[in-house]
Amino acid sequence: MKFRILAAAVALAAIGAGAVVAADEPQVVRQDIMKKVGGAMGALAGIAKGEKPYDAEIVKASLTTMSEVAKAFPDQFPAGSETGHETEASPKIWEAMDDFKAKAAKFGTDADTVLAGLPADQAAVGAALGVIGPNCAGCHEVYRVKK
Repeated sequence: MKFRILAAAVALAAIGAGAVVAADEPQVVRQDIMKKVGGAMGALAGIAKGEKPYDAEIVKASLTTMSEVAKAFPDQFPAGSETGHETEASPKIWEAMDDFKAKAAKFGTDADTVLAGLPADQAAVGAALGVIGPNCAGCHEVYRVKK
């Protein structure tokens, strides 16, 4: 009986360790990061379209997320992470890493600039998306594989 309990515990620990390793893989990390940006962009778009009321805390949190992601995101593309896990990352990222990093830096700079002058109403959030949005589109057009 004790052996079965011990064997079950070891099996569960091994499964848990495997899940932790998978969660730390760059492909998984960058997918999680992009989901955060998508959520932040969605929150801002909802406000800009008038679907959600203006909320300064949501605007600030969304812009902060974008700023932080822009700084961390390029580091999630180490050599060898082009494959594995289902990914939308284009091989062009590794071929033009300097340009990819420059695009991420511009995204971060634009998010920081908008954050510094925190949009004060729905119209200002819309204008902010006009500054930030092209960064997303420009990078996705070049460095994202369409599925």
